[in-house]
Amino acid sequence: MTVAWDQIGGLVDAHERFLTGARVDSDVRGSVLESWKRCRSAGLEPHQLLVPYRSDLELDDRFLRAADPVLKDLAASLVDVSMTVVLCDGRARMIQRYGGDRTLRQRLDDIRFAPGFDASEQVVGTNGVGTALAERSPFYVVGREHFADCLQPFTCAGAPVRNPLSGHVEAVLDLTCLRADGDPAMLRMVREAVRGIEGRLLEQATQREQALLAAYRRAERDTSGTRAWPQQPAHAFSEHRTTHDDGDLGRIDLAVLREKAEELIAAPHRAFDEVALSGGRIATLLRRPVIGAAGETGVVIEARVLGGPRLRHVELTAPEVPAGAAATATTASPARTATTTVLSVTPAVDMHTVVPSPSPSVPLWPKSPAASPTPGAATDTDGSGDDAWLLLVGEPSVGRLAVLARKRLELLYDAGVRIGTTLDVTRTAEELADVAVPRFADFAAVDLADPVLHGEEPVPTGAGTPLRRVALGAVYAEPALYGVGDRVGYVPSTPQARSLESGQSVLEPVLAEARGWIANDPGRGGRVLAAGVHSLITVPLRARGVTLGVVSFYRCRQPAPFEEDDLSLAQELVGRAAICIDNARRYTREHNTALALQRSLLPRGRPEQNAVEVAYRYLPARAGVGGDWFDVIPLSGARVALVVGDVVGHGLHAAATMGRLRTAVHNFCSLDLAPDELLTHLDDLVGRLDRGEGWAVENTQPDTGIIGATCLYAVYDPVLRRCTFARAGHPLPAVVRPDGTVDFVDLPPGPPLGLGGMPFETAELELAEGSQLVLYTDGLIEDRLQDIDVGLERLRTALACAERAPEDTCEAVLDALLPARPADDVALLVARTRALGPQQVAQWELPSDPAVVARIRAAVTRRLAAWGLDELAFTTELIASELVTNAIRHATGPVQLRLLRDRTLICEVSDGSGTAPRLRRARTEDEGGRGLFLVARLTERWGTRYTSTGKIIWTEQPLPRSPSVASADPLDPTP
Repeated sequence: MTVAWDQIGGLVDAHERFLTGARVDSDVRGSVLESWKRCRSAGLEPHQLLVPYRSDLELDDRFLRAADPVLKDLAASLVDVSMTVVLCDGRARMIQRYGGDRTLRQRLDDIRFAPGFDASEQVVGTNGVGTALAERSPFYVVGREHFADCLQPFTCAGAPVRNPLSGHVEAVLDLTCLRADGDPAMLRMVREAVRGIEGRLLEQATQREQALLAAYRRAERDTSGTRAWPQQPAHAFSEHRTTHDDGDLGRIDLAVLREKAEELIAAPHRAFDEVALSGGRIATLLRRPVIGAAGETGVVIEARVLGGPRLRHVELTAPEVPAGAAATATTASPARTATTTVLSVTPAVDMHTVVPSPSPSVPLWPKSPAASPTPGAATDTDGSGDDAWLLLVGEPSVGRLAVLARKRLELLYDAGVRIGTTLDVTRTAEELADVAVPRFADFAAVDLADPVLHGEEPVPTGAGTPLRRVALGAVYAEPALYGVGDRVGYVPSTPQARSLESGQSVLEPVLAEARGWIANDPGRGGRVLAAGVHSLITVPLRARGVTLGVVSFYRCRQPAPFEEDDLSLAQELVGRAAICIDNARRYTREHNTALALQRSLLPRGRPEQNAVEVAYRYLPARAGVGGDWFDVIPLSGARVALVVGDVVGHGLHAAATMGRLRTAVHNFCSLDLAPDELLTHLDDLVGRLDRGEGWAVENTQPDTGIIGATCLYAVYDPVLRRCTFARAGHPLPAVVRPDGTVDFVDLPPGPPLGLGGMPFETAELELAEGSQLVLYTDGLIEDRLQDIDVGLERLRTALACAERAPEDTCEAVLDALLPARPADDVALLVARTRALGPQQVAQWELPSDPAVVARIRAAVTRRLAAWGLDELAFTTELIASELVTNAIRHATGPVQLRLLRDRTLICEVSDGSGTAPRLRRARTEDEGGRGLFLVARLTERWGTRYTSTGKIIWTEQPLPRSPSVASADPLDPTP
């Protein structure tokens, strides 16, 4: 089947449009587009390539022995097809090329796609070899998908070949043909060939281990030819032993021995090790290098247990020597051991725990742990000699891989435990840097977009996106690196920008050769290189399909450059951290939303009133927003209402409920209800909210009913200097007298809001001018570690100070009682009382005689003249006349007129009737009914409030902007 993708739709001119900067996302495969972007960042010109050549390129014999049979079989299967088989090294430089007709080979030679030439992506652009190496995965590219013009007549399919033990990319296998002969099946063929090569590499490792074991067996023969195998505990191979019994080694002890043996294999300068086991026993491990007949080098570990009961042994069959093994072998002294290495987790190449047959005649253990074993040494034969057995055999390189694999697993485990302990974006980034340094890298830098730090949705990131350095882990202070808090920008050629744009990790094992990296800031980059930084990995922070930032890992003091396994580990570390950072970001967004909602529902400043001087504080809880609120509400008659409440719980539901209750209190205050009546109405409202406000609640919805709410409501009258309190399950208020004496007002207890069925009671208290009322929520005095009585005493101590301003009182209370971040939210309201003196109040007791109306007009005019409010005389005289006339005509009991000069001019007429006047619009032919209409038009506000003896009708008029200075003449109380 001939595939002509490059002749379909927008792909025909996609390459040209991409080079002009146009978007081609919908026309080009994602992997091809990312390759194009990398080529553009590398500065490639599609019409002009400079391909370097080397004539001394080769792969090691071990790899060629594994690859040659597979490649020859693959070339033979393609003998009837004009297709070449290409083998390149781990840097995409071509080593061999098989097959293909003369025409194809000539055309490939013309474009320098031949042995000795470089086929890496940064040199020749998108192609099967270079892009497969860059992507670290199989890659298929056809025709116009190539970045370079000269490669567009071809189709390629390439795949990396990895070492099955280390995971390193040792070579790249590629199939190339003309575009017309291309087929997607090429990708399947190259994958199968790669699996074949990797399988043969695995077999080679197994054969080497078998040769080492055979060499060890031959080395342990004594001079008489007697086989002298170390003894082996029978229980050592029980798969189900977990504890030792009567001296037997359990599974845990054996696992510890195996782990230490692997580390000893990987330690070139250590000859033995001691391991503490259960039961007070000590195991000594001896490292013995061994060399096979064919030159294979390896290490065997022998074990000996001292202390505790002796081990029991059984005879086991020794493994057979591989066919064709040489007849001689040598052992090396422990002092001449070379490098250490790690264990492979692949069963076929795992370092083997050897099961030899015991021989009672010749022990293999030296008399001194530091001495080398002496084959053929004489020992006792009655079983009372040393207990020693062969524990492990393996190659140093495999031992190194085992140790590295274990360290990487430990690092990943620690990352899972230590990253994401909080829901703070910055702290989570710092935890990532702390985990990575120094165990994985010498420097770890976390750069995030600013919206992520604020909890907002991240914007699309790419080259040029400004980031902010949030965390920097370092083994030492390096001034050449950007510091925490610095704004960081990356040019398109840098590995960080490529990671941000492509969403893929970038490995730069030799940083000095990464030209694009140093182009970002040549001066700073030069200083970094001069400081010894030599290797770099950049990984994009991606969560839920969105890029949050980028993480850069640098190595300086660690001499080994980053490799493929390190890249995988870095991706896993950053992947875990990205989820935690995104969770923290989402929490920050939700928290900020809830906090903004709550702040919008709380008072925004101080209301205009003269009754009290107020100060307040609100502190959100450590766990998030809560339902605490406070309020200062001006009432009629120059009075003021002080409110503090607490909705049980935290979160948006508590904040929203708090807003509803606060609004309800405002509405009830507009009715001038007494404190106990207001709480009764509020209690009924909370009960209805709990029940869903009368609407049927769907069973599918979670129950968000209010568990409870408390409230303290107080009304202070500056004329009488009296304060009336009522509470619903709320802590007692405190009163600070002018002399500094502190008392908690003994209020009648009331049930929390929402329970219903219980009346609320009030208490009245006379306050001296300058007294302070302190209202608060329970978070101020109560927590899990402190009883409420202790909190009240601490509050009393903090308040005991005379002549202190409310603002200072708030600061003193919070400093004395609260930690930096309280567990519960806290609302605190402090109000210092003022009084309206006799010079601001005028009051007349009036008989129920219509003739008194004329006299009261004259008295009001004189009083306003004394206050310098002549501008209000006419309207006030009319208002007073109308209200007094209505009280005399329609009400009962004594009638009283009172004028208050506060922020406004207040006129009040009280009587003994409980009937409220009603405002209505009089018809043209009506003779009456216009009095209240005139009052409403002439005043700023008016209303009715009820008392225990009747009602009061009140009005408010704004004062003139520049009133005359009030007269100091005594009041004239007579009309």
